[in-house]
Amino acid sequence: MIVADTNIVAYLLLPGEFTNLIEQVADRDKLWLAPALWRSEFRNVLALYLRQGSISFNEALFLIEKAEHLIKVTSRPSTSREVLELVNVSSCSAYDCEFIALAQWYDVPLLTMDRRILREFPNIALTPEQFLRS
Repeated sequence: MIVADTNIVAYLLLPGEFTNLIEQVADRDKLWLAPALWRSEFRNVLALYLRQGSISFNEALFLIEKAEHLIKVTSRPSTSREVLELVNVSSCSAYDCEFIALAQWYDVPLLTMDRRILREFPNIALTPEQFLRS
């Protein structure tokens, strides 16, 4: 089980230079968790691709459905205290701290490529490459 940040989901579903790497992660671990806000973040990624003309409306619908099938949204939302405590000891956004808090709660790695999260929470945050080597 892992917590996957929204960019990891995007790298998996929107073909690019990291897709193969994230496919390896998906092959290794099939249970991906994320806080409820991941959906809005991923919709925003899709909105950008739609506006750029990189994907069609129907492709966007297909991708969000595929992502929703992949990600299991935890029924245990992080508390404001948990998130704000993480904000207080880091320079990460409250959005990022939602993912960190969830990973801490379940004591599983947070997969991310966000350098700030990786630097400030090395005890819980892993790159996909680190995860595959562990």
